[in-house]
Amino acid sequence: MAEEIKSKVPKTTKSTSATQVQSLSRALLLLERLAASDMGMSLTEVAASLGLAPSTAHRLLNSLRSHDFVDVDDTQGLWSIGVNAFSIGNAYLKKRDVIAQSRPFMKRLVAETGETSNLAILERDRVVYVGQVESPQTMRMVVSLGSSSPLHASGVGKALLSVIPPAEAMALIGQTDMVGFTAHTITRPEQFEQALGRIRQQGYSLDDEEQFEGLRCIAANIYNEYGEAVAAISISGPAVRVKKERIPELATLVMGAAREVTHAIGGKVP
Repeated sequence: MAEEIKSKVPKTTKSTSATQVQSLSRALLLLERLAASDMGMSLTEVAASLGLAPSTAHRLLNSLRSHDFVDVDDTQGLWSIGVNAFSIGNAYLKKRDVIAQSRPFMKRLVAETGETSNLAILERDRVVYVGQVESPQTMRMVVSLGSSSPLHASGVGKALLSVIPPAEAMALIGQTDMVGFTAHTITRPEQFEQALGRIRQQGYSLDDEEQFEGLRCIAANIYNEYGEAVAAISISGPAVRVKKERIPELATLVMGAAREVTHAIGGKVP
């Protein structure tokens, strides 16, 4: 008799497990259906969309409602996504926040290079700085968050421009005056277009004292899941420390940080 009981236990466990997995799968599909509905769904609509009996759909809905994953408008009998489902979705959005995700890698760049690390996004015909970790050095680059730089004379600007279609990039440059800030600034469109081509090939950009005399900047792009550049990460420092012979080594570190942030936000390098 004992042997008979033992032989039946695994079958019961397997059956229970399969039922639980099926219920979980149905609950997740139910949430997907409700999320896709703008006005909410009636019990009948929910059941029909999942191919379930109304009584089964009602049990699932009530179970999800007890945990605030769904809600119901009692006057109209319409079910919709609840506050807990929103909270979980919002947690994912926080994970995708490129500024928050970039900060640990920017800190590491500062530790590795000794120079200030910046994060910038493309905003019309300028780049806007949205993140910064300062160098501990007395002589260092400091920018105010929310401030902007010209596209043609900044490492982050050139990096972001380099990966959009050339015609679009040059159209954006055409909206600027291509002011010559220093003797090193690129001010001729054809020369600038060639520079963008080199950046595309090497994977990083260099502001070689083009905006400020004595300041160099190395930047690389961060990409989203569609392979689109959403920001550029950089290091900036005085030319006496960011020497030309150090550029390949520093560029490797910057590109590595950009790849890691891209991975952290679920993106892919094109």
